[in-house]
Amino acid sequence: MALIVVIVAIAYFVSYFVTQSRYQETNDAQVESYINPISARVGGFIKAVRFNEHQLVKTGDTLIVLDDREYRQRVIEAEAAVDDAYAQLGVLTANIVSAQTNTLVNKDQIAGAKARLTLQQKDIKRYKNLIKEEAITGADLETVQSRYDVSLSDYSASRNNLKTSYAKINELQSRKALLAADLKRKRAELELARINLGYTVIAAPYTGRLGRKTILEGQQIQPGQPLVSIVNEKDKWVTANFKETQVIDMYVGQPVEVRVDAIDDKVYRGEIEAISASTGAKFSLLPPDNATGNFVKIVQRVPVKIRFIDTGITAVKVGMNVLVSVKKKTI
Repeated sequence: MALIVVIVAIAYFVSYFVTQSRYQETNDAQVESYINPISARVGGFIKAVRFNEHQLVKTGDTLIVLDDREYRQRVIEAEAAVDDAYAQLGVLTANIVSAQTNTLVNKDQIAGAKARLTLQQKDIKRYKNLIKEEAITGADLETVQSRYDVSLSDYSASRNNLKTSYAKINELQSRKALLAADLKRKRAELELARINLGYTVIAAPYTGRLGRKTILEGQQIQPGQPLVSIVNEKDKWVTANFKETQVIDMYVGQPVEVRVDAIDDKVYRGEIEAISASTGAKFSLLPPDNATGNFVKIVQRVPVKIRFIDTGITAVKVGMNVLVSVKKKTI
């Protein structure tokens, strides 16, 4: 029995030293993944909960349905506001067309008034020559002069009416720009109302496994409230904390062997994806300060991110402890 114990011990130590000479190993490693809370984008009463605890869901699967009656009414109200804005814009456009038509009428009126004014100017000139010859009386000249004054007034009024029509067109076009901006705002409000209506159905953002179920039908939730956590089953990795003396020769892309404590006789293949730029202690909430005088030298750990190459890792759960072996570079 003593001889057997000695042989086993020798075999163990030989295996240990051979492994240490060929691999850098650490058991300070765990399986990681993104665990995100699924939160509510809008508030309301929960109408239905369509998932169970730790259920595997796919992208787009409906998880929670809220009472959407209030949000549907907001959409209808926003649609009515958009229709009203379109109607006002249509009426204003018709008024602009009418005002532009009036300018054509004003131009015709100006042409007629100008023609009458020209005729009256000729009559005055002719009557002045006739009065010199005493062919007419002064009363006749005064009558023609009065007609000329009326024609001049009509011509001036026609020109002013044209200016007024142009000013009205400019005013209507300014109002049209304001209505167009208001219409754009109301359309944005309608789109926002539709978006909020869509938020009443909460779906899985990606394929994963859900956490604990802590909500029930009839509960009131608030915007931003976490409802359930989801673990990304398609994106798992290992965070291995190697001693600072072990990472000198490590590099990105280096092959790695991963052994999960809970799974016997199974070796998963992986590769180094990233090596931390500092030790884990520097990322802690209260980094150690060695300037206090109480210095004790402790071997630091450097986090190394390892990506699985094997695809069949369904049995590997997030948080499991693993043993990571990185083959040393051969000289």
